[in-house]
Amino acid sequence: MATPSPSEEGPEGEREPESASDAEAAALSDSLDDALARCYRHLGRREHSTAELRERLGRAKVDADTIHEALAIVTDQGYLDDERYARMLAEDRRSIDGWGVDRIRERLVRAGVDREIVDATLAAFDHRSECDAAVALLSRRVRASPQTDAERQRAFAILIRQGYDSDVAYDAVRRFQATQPSAGLAMDGVGTD
Repeated sequence: MATPSPSEEGPEGEREPESASDAEAAALSDSLDDALARCYRHLGRREHSTAELRERLGRAKVDADTIHEALAIVTDQGYLDDERYARMLAEDRRSIDGWGVDRIRERLVRAGVDREIVDATLAAFDHRSECDAAVALLSRRVRASPQTDAERQRAFAILIRQGYDSDVAYDAVRRFQATQPSAGLAMDGVGTD
């Protein structure tokens, strides 16, 4: 019985690899396909920064060259964009959670977004817009205007924890105090029965 040549079909009708380099190319292709599938799955759930996606692929034991190639492909396809990620995170955290610029900046830096992109994204938030957002947060979290120093300090602390600069927090507490009815500070869910 003659041994089939490498170019002949195998027992299941599949072509056998013609050389070791063909086998390596097939393995690399499978690895890239797996990395791309992981990218699409992660990006289908939510936006990610390039650094976050690189870290996730690394934890999945994808080799560095394949990670680089997969990230280049999804970036070229428009699925991965750090500028869009930064803009969306800033808008969402501001409108949903009431975060200030400092906290948004910290989160973007932790996500591995380049400082230039972070700075450009946060440049849109000036003192006035920061103060408006801080007052809106206080109106959601505090029912009445703070009248005592302790109540003002509590309102101020809320804003500092949310990432507002102290100047913005001070101005926002004063502005909030001027626009709200005065009945003592009642925090949502704190001290109420």
